[in-house]
Amino acid sequence: MNKGFWQLIKSKSKMDRDFNRDQTPAEPNPKLFIGGLAWAATDEDLKAAFSPFGEVLEAMVARYDDTGRSKGFGFVRFSSTEEAVKAKDELDGKEIAGRAVKVDFARPKRENTDR
Repeated sequence: MNKGFWQLIKSKSKMDRDFNRDQTPAEPNPKLFIGGLAWAATDEDLKAAFSPFGEVLEAMVARYDDTGRSKGFGFVRFSSTEEAVKAKDELDGKEIAGRAVKVDFARPKRENTDR
């Protein structure tokens, strides 16, 4: 069989893994994923939105290294899981910096197995 066939199989199995991963709910933990952020949202916007629910240890909008432009998502880490649960319940679907956001528990960073 040719090389292209095996690349297709490898690509398909990666897509299946990614799809199945997305179907499993994340376990409650102190770190939240915030998706659907406005391009103009800042770390300070995240901290201001989440601070009423507990002690925010870290608030970060993910950005491209080369341009500094927002990737449209970010993370907020609380001092406890209980604070994160409260914030998730209250802010999921609410507006931050002018856009409704999706708030969920962060998943552990996965290994890049394509190398």
